[in-house]
Amino acid sequence: MNEKLLQYLWNFKVFNSFDFKDTLGNPIEILNFGKWNTNSGPDFLMATIRTKNVILVGNIELHVKSSDWIFHQHSNDPNYQNIILHVVFQHDIEIEEFDVQNVTTLELKNCIDTSIISKYEKLIKENLFIPCEDLFDPSKIPFNFHEENILKKLQEKSVSIEEDLEQSKNNFEAVLFHHLAYSFGLKVNAFIFKQIAERINFSVINKIRQNKTQLEALFFGISGWLEQPLDNQMEIWKREFDFLTAKFQLPAITIHPKFLRLRPPNFPNIRLSQLADLYVQHQNLFSKIISAENTNQLYEIFKNIKASEYWDDKFNFGKTSNHNQPKILSKEFINIIILNTILPLKYTYHKYHNEEISEQIINFYKSLSPEKNSILKNWEKLNIKIKTSLESQSLIYHFKSNCETKNCLNCSIGFKILKEI
Repeated sequence: MNEKLLQYLWNFKVFNSFDFKDTLGNPIEILNFGKWNTNSGPDFLMATIRTKNVILVGNIELHVKSSDWIFHQHSNDPNYQNIILHVVFQHDIEIEEFDVQNVTTLELKNCIDTSIISKYEKLIKENLFIPCEDLFDPSKIPFNFHEENILKKLQEKSVSIEEDLEQSKNNFEAVLFHHLAYSFGLKVNAFIFKQIAERINFSVINKIRQNKTQLEALFFGISGWLEQPLDNQMEIWKREFDFLTAKFQLPAITIHPKFLRLRPPNFPNIRLSQLADLYVQHQNLFSKIISAENTNQLYEIFKNIKASEYWDDKFNFGKTSNHNQPKILSKEFINIIILNTILPLKYTYHKYHNEEISEQIINFYKSLSPEKNSILKNWEKLNIKIKTSLESQSLIYHFKSNCETKNCLNCSIGFKILKEI
């Protein structure tokens, strides 16, 4: 038993008996179990109990042992002055001050089924893909599980986007650029690409976005790739970068993207060239994205985006490759952009003035194909059918938010497993 589990059982009232009595044998009726407090202070606030024919209203503190009250130094803490009930799993000592303050102690050891404790201990000790793997079956997934996960994820992403909006003085176009750069960088270069985007005042992008050579020069120059040109095209990019640096007084900062552990199509130079092409082809990119009503309209925006012709027969600067073909965005990569950037941004933009945006965004997820990765393969081994990005994104989010951290007590699946005694 630990305090976290004890709070969980109290909050969800998971007891085999509600015939509560205090440590002196007096009956206790819990009229209101209180509001679970996840911040500092008593564990449950605004509770109501009846004991000795008196109704008391106040706070409840829970501990594994009575002596934890002393070990946690609550005695002189003003936050704990309005305690009406001390709930413990095991009553090991008397607390003298409780006699003076008429605080009742309730021991729960005989009110909790031991199978719940053993299940919980098994969940947090097993070294499996998910803690409940041996107890899991798809029927334990609650109704609207995936939709709720997606909305939680969107809300978390929305917080990050709103922080960026505050920094950029509510410039949605600039924030779109920052987050598109993040998606184009994939896992290895995501933060590096976002740093590059944030170093460039978006007004500069707007002024040169009709000139792909200048956009590439800007991205490549800040990445430190033009200091020693290897061919004529690199010399052109370097001249353009020097011109832009002087004209717009760009900061003298170099940020180095990584090539290590990347397949050639994902090399940062290729992805930055494609990002430049996106802004050249769509002068009103933000309005197109926000007004898109379905995934087909979003695919239309990205489907013809490609790196410049220089990269048709190259993956590295100045080095010709045996493969000669345009470096066009794949459908899988477009999916990543839509999932990681477009949908969270659409949700954030519309959520304060469009009551139906949640349902609309969920429909986008339902229309996108699921990703393929090791996390989803492990879910599939548990007989879960993953048909769309609604399921895949939900399961990835749930694994990272709950399973990976063994946060079983805040998991709706874990709740059902623990309640099945």
